[in-house]
Formats: sequence, C-alpha cells, structure tokens
Amino acid sequence: MQLKIKKLKPDAKLPTYAKEGDAGLDLYAMEDFVINPMEHVIVWHGFALEFPNGYAALVKDKSSISKAGLHTMGGVFDAGYRGEYNTHLVNLSNEEYKIEKGDKVSQLIIFPVAIAEIQEVDELSESERGEGRFGSTGKK
Repeated sequence: MQLKIKKLKPDAKLPTYAKEGDAGLDLYAMEDFVINPMEHVIVWHGFALEFPNGYAALVKDKSSISKAGLHTMGGVFDAGYRGEYNTHLVNLSNEEYKIEKGDKVSQLIIFPVAIAEIQEVDELSESERGEGRFGSTGKK
C-alpha cells in the first residue's frame, strides 16, 4: 500500500517508522508546550495524507509518554480526509508534562477496514454472550 504525504508547513517532521516492521509511524510535535494535569491539547503535525479507500489511519498512544499519564483521544482519519493531521492529547496524571519540538507524541497506524452494508432488522440472532456487559465473562 502506498501512503502519499504532503507537507503543509515547511518545518513539519514527516512521520517515520522507528524500526523495520513497526506497525506505527511516529508523529512529532511542531512546537514546545506544557500539558498541565487534566488538560487537553491538540498537537498539529503539519502534513496531510492520501491512502486508498478500504483503509483508515488511527492515532494511538506512544508508550513512552503514556507511562507519564498522557493519552490520545479520538483519532480516526478516513481515507477521504485531506486536511492536516493532529493528535488530541489529555494529561491524566497529577504532574505537568513538557513536550519539545520534535518529540514523538503519538503513533499513526494504517488499518484495513471493512465497509459495512447497513441492514435494519427486527431481531438479532442469539449468541452465547447475549447482552452481557462489563465484567460479564468474570475475572477467571
């Protein structure tokens, strides 16, 4: 699969795979900032992508900053989106976290997706789980 990338800002650092075979492309901060406890920030990356229909790009946590309590929110980009990519971060810790320009803040994973045909029905088939919710399968 070919991933086309357009730089929207001259100082944007394009996504990279850290190691051969990695699933996620590292995404980089374009500026310095501090995220205070429970604060949300949008980190812009300065590029746009093009990839084929039948795929989606998901922005996910980087383990290096998730250990400090940072988490990505949302982050599904459809194949038809041509705008600037970003990461929505929230600091769930009790400590501020400093990010510097060029730091890795998230990772982008390209997934194949099934495009569903919606069919409204009056009944759904039975299953072993049924309507079981959180904890319905037990701890052991």
